[in-house]
Parts: sequence; structure tokens; C-alpha cells
Amino acid sequence: MSIRLLPDLLVSQIAAGEVVERPASALKEVLENSLDAGSTEIRVDLEEGGIKLIRVVDDGSGIAPEELPLALTRHATSKISNLQELESVASLGFRGEALASIASIARVELTSRVNQQQHAWKLGALDGVMGQVEPAALSRGTVIEARDLFFNTPARRKFLKTASTEYGHCDETLRRLALAHPGCAFTLAHNGRVSRRYAVSDWQARALEVLGDDFAEAARTLDEAAGPLRLFGLAGLPAYSRAGRDAQYLFVNGRFVRDKLLNHAIREAYRDVLHHDRHPAYVLFLELPPEGVDVNVHPAKTEVRFRDGRGMHQFVRHVLERALGKDVGKDLARMPAAALDTEIQNRNDNQGNQEYQGQTTIVRAETVDKPWSAPGSQRGWSQASMPLHATEPAAYYQMVGEALGSRQLDSLSPVRPEPVEGPVDVTTPPPLGYALAQLSGIYVLAQNDRGLIVVDMHAAHERILYERLKTAFNRRQVASQPLLIPVVFAATTLEMSAAEEAREAFSRMGFEIAAVSPTHLAVRALPSMLKDADAETLAREVLKDIHEFGISEAMTAQRNQLLATLACHGAVRANRRLTLPEMNALLRDMEATERADQCNHGRPTWFQLSLADLDKHFMRGQ
Repeated sequence: MSIRLLPDLLVSQIAAGEVVERPASALKEVLENSLDAGSTEIRVDLEEGGIKLIRVVDDGSGIAPEELPLALTRHATSKISNLQELESVASLGFRGEALASIASIARVELTSRVNQQQHAWKLGALDGVMGQVEPAALSRGTVIEARDLFFNTPARRKFLKTASTEYGHCDETLRRLALAHPGCAFTLAHNGRVSRRYAVSDWQARALEVLGDDFAEAARTLDEAAGPLRLFGLAGLPAYSRAGRDAQYLFVNGRFVRDKLLNHAIREAYRDVLHHDRHPAYVLFLELPPEGVDVNVHPAKTEVRFRDGRGMHQFVRHVLERALGKDVGKDLARMPAAALDTEIQNRNDNQGNQEYQGQTTIVRAETVDKPWSAPGSQRGWSQASMPLHATEPAAYYQMVGEALGSRQLDSLSPVRPEPVEGPVDVTTPPPLGYALAQLSGIYVLAQNDRGLIVVDMHAAHERILYERLKTAFNRRQVASQPLLIPVVFAATTLEMSAAEEAREAFSRMGFEIAAVSPTHLAVRALPSMLKDADAETLAREVLKDIHEFGISEAMTAQRNQLLATLACHGAVRANRRLTLPEMNALLRDMEATERADQCNHGRPTWFQLSLADLDKHFMRGQ
């Protein structure tokens, strides 16, 4: 078989396959050209999901009549002229392929008017063959119409989906560009009906408009710079996590990208606060000098390559980690009550005796093993008489707050507030307020200036311990607590070998575990922060992690997983009775701990019920 040149039309159609995969691909290329032309208002009209018609009308700078044929010619562009400009390109388009590719697989008509001209001009193209430039009527800007996409390539057309599916992809394309360019107004109409309209706004208002009220209630703003790098945007709190990646928008210099390096950095930033099978929601904008990123990686221009990939990864990860680790309560108003996971229904609902003691009130709730019976019977609920005060005296809360200000919750030991001399200055309560009671041995109820706070005490304490263990481990300051009586347990062969292999590593973590026979291990010391944990269970979990990952891997890449295991087993358990001072100590420690809104598994640790929520529930004022 001899080698021969391919016809120009076939070459264009082959090239079109790299640029125009579906109507949304064509729409993206046309919209990017409109934005590069400085448009402040763009209207998009689609028919049958863009398969029958894509029309884009903009108010940009327009195209001179003598350049209209070049606009539909392959490798003709006004964006770059040499290699140096390619290496620092700042425009969205630059390859000079988009319109020519569309013209090779659709019926295209291009109409444009430059501001200084008396009227507009138009040019049509069919099967890659251009017609004559003719006068036309248009007030300003450019209109591009692409009809019957893939009409001359039926093999490609049959791979298109239904009109509604293709419209969904077009809609998503417009959303992405609208997010990146809030200074431009967008209107989207489908089959003659307007479906979206975005007015000119700032980036934050546009992001909340595109992603909706739910995202607005659970998003944290970030904006940090380091030299020429800047990362800003909205990062959804883990409570707003999604089952898929449908709410992830990442832009590099105004261009939507799907970059493995940056996606990994974002995932790492969420690792400590997000459940393993959930995905974060975010709108993030990364800005850097154009020469620091190569956008000429793929014709679709959604892939990029950074000159300093490692530095970029670290910058994005650390900025996000700091944003997600802000003090609890700073975004109190944004924490939705609906974020409470349904798994709380699966908690152990065995109730132990609860004792709540304040300065002037003692409430004792008791439960019995047998079912509740009618009043007058010998079994049932009983409660001591309780003075009905609307709130505890504010001075008492102030005294408790001052007494517990510097307390630690390592062991949740009882703390007695010391008397306060002189007059007490009643100030605004802290973000998580002050404890009222303990519910079912699982939840701490507290009151702040907005209403009721419900805290999962185990999840909250788990996060506190985890962050302290990470800090102590990084500083090589994990204190050890010797056990008065060593805990001896029968160990498997694998546990025995893991204990021998990891003796030095155990010492760094505050453990002392040694063999006392060929089949038994003894735990002689625990990390002081975990001294109240079950020694055998804790030792077995750590040995399991070390056996699974290996000692070197467990102490590096899997280090946080190992520390999370320790924190989980060391945290206060369900049915542990806490005094009011202990509950307040927990609240204060949450406020001082990074990422305290979520436990190590990504579940929320608390939620807020405002007084307005309660009034609405009880129909007060209605």
C-alpha cells in the first residue's frame, strides 16, 4: 500500500475529533473565544442539546471582515505569534484549531462587527469550504452559529447521547466559564426557553449563585498568597461532602482544569476530615505567572503541567489545610443542622445513670433495665425536684469559663472551679457556649448566644486527641505513662513479630510493649494522653496497622492513620458520665483545636439549633 496525502477536509475532520467531542466541546471553544475578545455579555441558544444548533452572541471586540476567512482556517490565531508567547500564553484560546474544526463537521455561519465599522459582515462554511464574505446586520460583537453537528460524519454522530444529556454537558460547560469570569453576564436558552441567567458580579457571589444555598451555608472562604502564587475561593466543609465529584471546580489562571497533581493536593488536605468514600465540594482559583504553567498539553486545554509541580502541590495543600483547620465557631452560622450524619441512629443506645450538677441545681435521671411502666408503678423514670430557672446564673458560667480556660482534657478528670473574688464581668459566651447536660451518655448539650449546641462527645474528643498526638509526634514529645500493673495478653505469631520489629517505634509513640513469653505480650506503658484507654485493645490495633503497612510505611505515609487509630481508642467512650466542668473543658478544647468540626473519619462533631429553629418547631409566634 502506497503512502499518500490525505484530503484537507479529512485532515480537518480528524483534527476535529481531538477538539470537538460533543456539543459541549464546541460550545466551550466558542465561549472561550468570546471571553478572549473582552465580552461583558454572552447569550447562548441551544436546540436539541446543541446537536441541532449552537448559537453564541457576544459583545466583544469583533473580527475585521478581511480576517473572517482566517478565523475559520486551521492554525490561524490572533493570540500568539512565536514560541515565547506560547510559553507565557494568558488567553483561553491560542491553538487556532477550534473554529476550523467546528466548520469541518457542522454548518457554520460567522457574523461579526468591529466597533469602527458601519455594518457587520458574515461568512458561511460547509464541509470545510468557505463562502464569500457578505454584508450583514449586527449592532456589535460576534455571532457564531453551528448547525447539525456531525451531519457529515454519521459514525461520530451516533455516539452522541440524548438531547437532554448533551444539554446537561453544555450547561455544565457554561457554569464552569461563568464561575471563572464573574465580570461577564451569561444567558443560556434551550429550545427557546431561558434556563440560566447570571448577572455581572464578583467571584464569591457568582460561586454561591452557581452552586446554590446549601453550598453557601457550608463553605469556608480562603485567600492566601505566597510570592507570585495566590489561591482563593470557597472550600466546602466536610459535612457538605458529596457522593461524586460533581461540585469540584478548580481553575488555573481562569482556566478550568482537571489536574492530577492539584487534585491529589486537595484530597490530601481533606484526608483528616473527610470520610474515605466521600468527595469534597469546592470552587478554587489558582493564580500564578503564565510562564509557570504549560497549558499546551492537550487540545482540550483541560490538562496543564507546572514547572514546579512539587512546590505547587505543597502550596495548595497547606493553604487548604489551614483554611479547613480554622478555630471552631468562626463559621458557626454556616454549620447546617442537616449535616448531622444518619449514623448517629446506629449508636449504642444503652443508657447509664446520668448525673448533672450545677451551682444551684442538681438533676438526677435514672433508668431501669425493664421497660417503662405507667405512673404509680414501682418502675419507671424518676427525677428529683428541680427549680425551674430559664438559665443558670451568668456569673456561674463566667466563673466556670475562667476556671477551665487553661485546663486540659487528656484524662477528662473532674475539675472543680475555683471561687472568683470580686465582681464578675459577664461577657459574650464563647462560640460553643456552656454545657447544660449530657444526653444518653453520648451527647453534650450546650447553650450559646444563638441557641442549642449538640456535641458528639466521643467524636469531638477523638479529634482533640488526634491533633495533639500529631503535634507531639512531630515534636518527638509523646509522653509515656507507666502502668502500675502491666497488661498481659495472648498474642498471635504475627503480633509477636510486629512487636519485636517495632520496639523502637513504639517507644517514640509512648508505648512499652514487650514479650513475656513466646505467646504473650505485656503492655507496660501507654502514651499519657491515652492512659485511660483499654491497653490490650489499643495495642492490638497498633500491631495490626504495623503488620499491614510495615513499620517504615506506618511511620511515614500511614503515620496519620496510625495516630487516628490511637485517638479513636483513647477518646472518651459512650456512657461515660461527665460533670459540667468536664463538658465545658471539652467545649473549650474543641474551640482551640484545628478541624474540630469533624472527627477523624469525616463525621461532624457538633451542630447548632438556633432559637429561631426551635421557635419554628414549636410554632411560637404563629
